[in-house]
Amino acid sequence: MNPGSRMPESSAIPSSPQSTEPSTDPGTAARTVLGEADIARALTRIAHEIVERNKGAADLLLLGIPTRGVQLAHRLAERLAQIEPSFNGEYGTLDVTMYRDDLRRQPTRAVGQTVLPGSLDGTIDDKVVVLVDDVLFSGRTIRAALDALNDLGRPRVVQLAALVDRGHRELPIRADYVGKNLPTSRSERVRVRLSDVDGGADSVVISGVEKGAGS
Repeated sequence: MNPGSRMPESSAIPSSPQSTEPSTDPGTAARTVLGEADIARALTRIAHEIVERNKGAADLLLLGIPTRGVQLAHRLAERLAQIEPSFNGEYGTLDVTMYRDDLRRQPTRAVGQTVLPGSLDGTIDDKVVVLVDDVLFSGRTIRAALDALNDLGRPRVVQLAALVDRGHRELPIRADYVGKNLPTSRSERVRVRLSDVDGGADSVVISGVEKGAGS
């Protein structure tokens, strides 16, 4: 079920690692809003919703946005294959690095790869593309993903699946499938942890909440 043929690899731009761990500042608190079982149920529900909305899985292509969106796409592909035996379980990776609108502010980013399943012969024409991401926030990453898709072909329709929608949109972008809507403040931080990326149990953690403040 791994992605197949690869698109040309871009030259790498060195990047400085950024910590994504919940804050350990004594003035903040972290809490788990989704556990392993919650995430599993959310992905199963999303898979069923995808099949129902598209009346099956014909011409369906899942494209995960790195990093954790790729693993979520993998898991959704497995569930879709169980629901729809005709679905071949393929999924791909869509790197959006060079399409981001904040490269001037943060030019030192690592460029990844866009990888399409081998059966597509490098094109997404007339496919039902479902973009998969872990957290939907401002919408700017998805805008970059839509620009990246333009260089790959012309899909029949593009849909969006997000494990968490935390609000605060800056662009008119809406998810078609959401695991959990999570109201947050801009100062809070939402972190999705997946066992096959981060180790440990799957979870969604929110941090940056002042102790004693209402949730």
